[in-house]
Amino acid sequence: MENFRRTYLRLCKEGGVEPQESVLAQLQEARGATAGSRLDLSGQSLSVDTCAVLGRVFDKDTLFTELMLSDCMLTEEGAKLLLNGLCGNSTVKVLDLKGNNLRSTGAEALGKLLGRNKTLRRLVLEWNALGMWDEAFSVFCEGLASNASLTQLDLRNNQINHQGASDLCLALKRNSTLQELDVRWNNIGLLGGRSFLEALQQNRTLTHLQMAGNNIPSDTLKALEQGMDHNSDRQSTLRESRSRTQVLSKEIQNLKEEKGRQFLSLMETIDKQRDEMGRSSRSATTSIHVGQLQEALNERKSVVNSLTAKLQMTEAALALSEQKKHNLGELLTRVKAEQDELKERQNRERKKEQEDSVLREGKLLREINNMSETNIQLKNKVEEMERRCKSQQEQIFELKQELTNSTAELKLRIAQTEERLEMEKRRSKHSLEDMDNLRQKEVDHLNRHLEESERALQDRILKLEGARIQLEEELSRAKAACVTERAQAAEELGKVRAQVRLEEQQRVSGLEEKMRGLRQSRDEAQSLCSQQKQTIAELQGRSRQQGAETDGLRRRIEELQQELAGKEQEKVEEVSRVRVELQEQVGHLQAERTAQGGLKEKIAALEREMKVLASSHREAILDKESEISSLLEKLRLREADIQRMREDEAQRASFLQNAILTYVQGSPLHYSPKK
Repeated sequence: MENFRRTYLRLCKEGGVEPQESVLAQLQEARGATAGSRLDLSGQSLSVDTCAVLGRVFDKDTLFTELMLSDCMLTEEGAKLLLNGLCGNSTVKVLDLKGNNLRSTGAEALGKLLGRNKTLRRLVLEWNALGMWDEAFSVFCEGLASNASLTQLDLRNNQINHQGASDLCLALKRNSTLQELDVRWNNIGLLGGRSFLEALQQNRTLTHLQMAGNNIPSDTLKALEQGMDHNSDRQSTLRESRSRTQVLSKEIQNLKEEKGRQFLSLMETIDKQRDEMGRSSRSATTSIHVGQLQEALNERKSVVNSLTAKLQMTEAALALSEQKKHNLGELLTRVKAEQDELKERQNRERKKEQEDSVLREGKLLREINNMSETNIQLKNKVEEMERRCKSQQEQIFELKQELTNSTAELKLRIAQTEERLEMEKRRSKHSLEDMDNLRQKEVDHLNRHLEESERALQDRILKLEGARIQLEEELSRAKAACVTERAQAAEELGKVRAQVRLEEQQRVSGLEEKMRGLRQSRDEAQSLCSQQKQTIAELQGRSRQQGAETDGLRRRIEELQQELAGKEQEKVEEVSRVRVELQEQVGHLQAERTAQGGLKEKIAALEREMKVLASSHREAILDKESEISSLLEKLRLREADIQRMREDEAQRASFLQNAILTYVQGSPLHYSPKK
């Protein structure tokens, strides 16, 4: 572990790369945990430079056997550098590259790794994107086909389509070591499932294949499971036959060794006896010994004969075992041939059933497509109706908006007219106050200058004062009328908020009443002016002796009359102008009222059309729902027929499997050799 760390730091220093703290921390933890055979860098963000350095380190590393690089966010270039370094590694047996989003370059680098590495046993590539590029994935499959060491491969969630599945199946036909393959949650489909069925007819080593979540029909999955069961049974029978052949070969080797040892010991005893006989022949006194030796030799010959008989018996037993082995091999070949015939027959039947099921599925798919087209047409009609309803609602909203805008403009114009009326009221009030002030001043002036004629004209003055009082009362009444009119205007404004039409009528009537009141006040003022003129004429006739003073008073009165006439003329012009404006507003209001009536008629017509369209749409939906329910019932009946056919097929397959098992169990396959 320390050597690996020093090598990593040295290569970082040579390449001018800053050592990554997370990698050093994981190396420190691995050294502290004394887990020298496993390096876990999962979840660490490895840069391109770090991957390059690690690739150079792993090229010559002999320490780690498991390398975990899941969720490391490897780039394409970084993964390529790291996997190129692992091509020359001879100790790593488990490699985990889960969740690194490997694509074209990563797939090509993995194919190169599988083609060159001879020690890798397990490779995890879950949650990547190797199947997105067909050419790169074909390179990966080429590497897998030439690999002779990998036994477990995990390709879950790699976006493998039917084309990638066909390339993978071509690799499986050539590969003879892979035992477990996981391709769940991809896009293999029906064509890919058929490719795997064809590959399993040639591949005899794959015993575990997981293909859930690939849109593969259930009958194809069942056929793949049966192929896996056949492969596992074949592997178990091969293991049993290998173990038996090993036991037989060991027994034969032991017999040969024992035979050789016995033969060597016999030859040694014969040589010894010959040497003893040669030494004993020199003396004549050894005749007794020769007889004894002859007896011993005879005994040895009998032993040799027994040994040769035993050897012949063992050779006969060996020949018999070899004959039985040959017979068992022939029986096994016959059983395999029968199994192949049964498989071919079953495959032909399955293909016929699959073709029938494909035809039925095609018919059902065409019917479903027709139904979907009709549903799409209905949906398009519904969407068109909804768009029409939305457009009509938008038109209604625009009309409502225009109505609110028109009411706001009316309110604004009414407020402007009220302001103008208030201004006119203030002007008239100021003019009346000025007239009162001037009249009071003139009366005082007359009282000061006409002290002598005060007694004679006291009655007239009292009359004038009474007239002034009457004028003031009338003015107060006019003010009260103005106040009441203001209150009425406020009430009319409140009524405007409730009902626009009634407010317009009330407003017009109120304005007409105001105009009549103004006319009446003007007439009263004119009558008062005429009375004042008459009184002044009488005063002039009676006060002729006071020429200068009465002439000045007359001129003053004439000036006041002229001013009053000008003010009255202005008031008349203002009233006429207000009347014209009110008439224009009334005309506009009537035009808007007619426009609103037309809009309401349009809205009513649109609502009637919407009701008619909704009723027709509801009837069409009910008809289509009844059609859909009938089609669903037909589809359910077809699915029940298909399910019944599948159950019959599964029952036939189980009968066939039971027959094969009974045939295999009844055949003399099991043989226990004699020791």
